[in-house]
Amino acid sequence: MNGLLSILSAFGLSTAAGLNAYIPLLTIGLLARYTDLVRLNDPYDVVAHPVFLLVVAVLALLDLIGDKIPVVDHALHMAGLVISPAAGAIVFLAANSSTGAVDPVLAAVCGILAAGATHLGRSAVRPVATATTGGVANPIVSAVEDATSLLVSLLAIVAPLLAAIALILFAFLVGRFIRRVRSRQPAPSSLRR
Repeated sequence: MNGLLSILSAFGLSTAAGLNAYIPLLTIGLLARYTDLVRLNDPYDVVAHPVFLLVVAVLALLDLIGDKIPVVDHALHMAGLVISPAAGAIVFLAANSSTGAVDPVLAAVCGILAAGATHLGRSAVRPVATATTGGVANPIVSAVEDATSLLVSLLAIVAPLLAAIALILFAFLVGRFIRRVRSRQPAPSSLRR
């Protein structure tokens, strides 16, 4: 059962990295450093090192501010195509390090896929919010993404099963939103007769 909870925790953290790459890294690092909730084995204990935490905290602050600015957020989302999957791989590997429930190569791939898929979903929703509100909703959408990333990160550590349920519900709601938006768009002119 411990291995299953470790896997659910790792998936939750890596999925949260798709919304904000830095929040899950900070969450797992700070909790490993200052509590007994997270235990990281070598070499993943570097995530709890003060220098690593400081660098990630500075990047998180820059991202939190920049993602609220419509033009800057697009550049950050492009960079996130690489940063989010990398962060997803790191947190999956780190969360898996104490139990070793998943082979490290498979763990890295799972982290990349979970964070990458979440980031792509986020990237599909954000332009709709920008287009429909002229960018006015971007700071609100960004704040919701950040809060969701933090909530999922914490749940992934303290209640992994609840985090998995929350992620399934979140994916369902995002899917419904995307389908609803697509159904309202007119057909391309080449298809009309």
